[in-house]
Amino acid sequence: MKSYRKELWFNTPTRRAFVNIALQVEEVLRESAIREGLCLVNVMHITASVFINDDESGLHHDYEEWLEGLAPHEPSSKYWHNRTGEGNATVQVCCICPFFNNGV
Repeated sequence: MKSYRKELWFNTPTRRAFVNIALQVEEVLRESAIREGLCLVNVMHITASVFINDDESGLHHDYEEWLEGLAPHEPSSKYWHNRTGEGNATVQVCCICPFFNNGV
């Protein structure tokens, strides 16, 4: 069975951001030359996630409000995790990977 692994790194200027990674994932699939199988996109940070949905500003706004309601940033002192000096107990980054063309 063939396999291919590549790390992609993203830096965002804000505490929470939505990053469309579809083009980068497609490029990695092309590089791999694997024509059939599974593609695992995994986030290696505890407060980040990958979700598949439309890259649409209204949806981003709805997610932003929902996430802030679910885990409000302020007051950050209420999060015990922040007592370690991390300061990132709330959701930090959501990556968007919309369905991409499988004609890679």
